[in-house]
Amino acid sequence: MKKYIVLLRGINVSGKNRIPMADLRDLLDDLGFKNVQTFIQSGNIILESDEGKSGICTKIKAGIQDKFGYDVPVMARTIPEWKKAIENYPFPLENEKIVAFVFLNRKIYESKIDVKGINDDAYFIDNDMIYIYCPSGFGKTKLSNKLFEKKLQVTATTRNYNTTVKLLELAESPS
Repeated sequence: MKKYIVLLRGINVSGKNRIPMADLRDLLDDLGFKNVQTFIQSGNIILESDEGKSGICTKIKAGIQDKFGYDVPVMARTIPEWKKAIENYPFPLENEKIVAFVFLNRKIYESKIDVKGINDDAYFIDNDMIYIYCPSGFGKTKLSNKLFEKKLQVTATTRNYNTTVKLLELAESPS
């Protein structure tokens, strides 16, 4: 069995798509995944499976639709892919509050998109990742999931630095 970090987009945000984590863990157990853990309420999952990433995402998406009635995008990464994403962060890390990782549902080949008025905020596209650096703060930046989804025709979900690192720590700890 291989360990994966799985991200759900848009659950438990502003009261929408409410899924209690205990119910989500029960669903994932029922779907046959092993050693299921969730971290905070925003759709962060660590699990083990014999299936590949595509199969995992399809099964979880269908399970959530069936059990909760929500059409939720699902993305999965292996532990080596997650580590690489953290290691490849191209911007300064001295202020973790302005650092984020945007996980995409597929690789993209564009390196730049047209975004006006981002001031000192910056982004870097790397295959199925976008790294963002927001000195203006995440509440003010134009660099959002919706922007990247519209401009690149992808599904995107963002995690801050602390969540991204904590998920790796949890995934690397013994089950």
